[in-house]
Formats: sequence, C-alpha cells, structure tokens
Amino acid sequence: MSENARQGAGASGRPSGIKVWWLAARPRTLPAAMSGVFAGSALAWLDGGFQPGPALAAFAIALLLQVGSNLANDVYDDERGADTAERLGPQRATQSGWLTRGQVKRGMAVVFATAFALGLYLTWVRGWLVLVIGIAAIVSAIAYTGGPYPLGYHGLGELFVFIFFGPAAVVGTYWVQAGATSLPVWVISVAIGLLITAILVVNNLRDIEQDRAAGKNTLTVRIGARATMFEWIAVVAAPYLIVVAGVVVRLYGPGALASFLSLPLAFRTGRIVFTRTGTALNEALAMTGRLALAFSALFSAGVVLVRALA
Repeated sequence: MSENARQGAGASGRPSGIKVWWLAARPRTLPAAMSGVFAGSALAWLDGGFQPGPALAAFAIALLLQVGSNLANDVYDDERGADTAERLGPQRATQSGWLTRGQVKRGMAVVFATAFALGLYLTWVRGWLVLVIGIAAIVSAIAYTGGPYPLGYHGLGELFVFIFFGPAAVVGTYWVQAGATSLPVWVISVAIGLLITAILVVNNLRDIEQDRAAGKNTLTVRIGARATMFEWIAVVAAPYLIVVAGVVVRLYGPGALASFLSLPLAFRTGRIVFTRTGTALNEALAMTGRLALAFSALFSAGVVLVRALA
C-alpha cells in the first residue's frame, strides 16, 4: 500500500490536533529519560557542584533524545516492514496512517535540532566534548532502527540503550555541572543504565514473534523468550545489589537504600513478565519505565535528604 493510501486508510481513527504528536512521542517511555538526570544532579548537589541551568538543559535534552528516538523508531520500523497491523504494542503513528513518513521525519528533525541547540549551550558551559557526546547520542538514536546497519536489528539495542541512558546520561549530567566525574557517579550510572535497559528487554520479549518474522534479530530473538525473562531479572536485580555494595564500601550514605522502596513495584512487574505474553506485556513495559524512575528518584532523594538532615 502506498504511503498516501495508508494515510487515508487510517484517517477515520486519527487522533486530532497535537494529540497525534503526543501519542507518536510515546509518553510512557519518557520517565526513563529523567532517571539519569535525577541521579547525576543529586550527586552533583552532594559534591557542591549543582548548577540549575546545566541541570535543566540536561533534563530537556534527555527528554528530547527519547522523543526523537521514538519518532525514529516509528518511521524506520514502518519503512522496514517491522510494524504491521498485527503489532502488539501501542499504535505507531506512521503504521497507523496518522502521520506520513515525511511528517514524522520532519518532526524528528525538529526534535533533534532542538536538542542540538541546547547542547550548544552546554558546550559553551563545559567544552567541545559535550558536542561530541551529543552528536553520538543523536546518531545512535537514529541508527537504532535507521541507516544501513540498524543496531536494534542486529542484537545491539541493549548495549546502546545502556551506554546512553546509563553512563552518558548520569555521568554527563554530573560532569556538565561539576566539571569532573567521580567513582560514585560512574557506579550508579551502571545501575540506572541496567534498569532502563530492562524496558527494552520487555519490549523485545513482547515483540519476539513479530520481530522474528520481520527479520529483526534482537537479542531476544537470538536467545529466546525464556532466557530473556531471566535477562530481565538480572538487569533489574543488579542495580539493587550495586546500591548495597556502594553503601557497604561507603561510596554512598545510608540514604541510598531508599531506592529499595521501589522493590514492590519490581516484584509486581516481574510477575507480569513471567506469567503473561503479547499485549499483556504492555503493562509490564510501562511499569518497568516507572520502576527506573522510582529507583533513581528514591536514590536521589535519599542521599540528598540524609545529607541535608545530617
């Protein structure tokens, strides 16, 4: 079916106005983007390096990169035939005919251009390396499903999500404020990167059959559904163990253990991951995103409040 025909076919159910772009941005994925900025800013505050301007810019850039990545996935998965009428996840704007491929690509360009402009401010604050990291993040967001070697189609999605939503986000947020890095920042960046990677693990578990049929060789397609469930346990459990180890060796104060208040959500999500399939995993996907945000927010609040009250 041609692009214009698909556009017409989906017009009857098309959301109106700005709502279609809001849905295309996939708002349920956005909490994860905030996680790294919270932790990086909290540790910057502890070390006397917090700066509201760079912190807010890092926060906005993180959200924009997530939105841009979602738009890129929307249009490039459609171009490669990975999104079909049998899609199990939330409706995609391009595949549903709500927006044309050209519209989504232009929207993606605007989002990434805005992120780049904010990156120029951080480059002015901290130096040219910020620009290099920012460009790498944008290229990776597009290359996840686009370009000649789409990362997500070759089992590399988890690695790049971990890098850019873990170390790059947490350490980068801290560095643009404090002008340096530290071991505690690097360690917690690993924990948060793993939790955000868990979101992709659920996504790929839900889509395993559709991805296999489309030739999208995600890590889940390669290792199978059962092994992917245990992969989810590993990337969710490890962050809590990292926090405990960090407190034991005094990288963090006892306030970091506030992150354990998110464990009930982790258990509830795990039950869904292990007992449901298909569209029922959409709930686990959203819950894993909330888990990443809750873990980071509780860790950040705990270390800040204990220091403030000491």
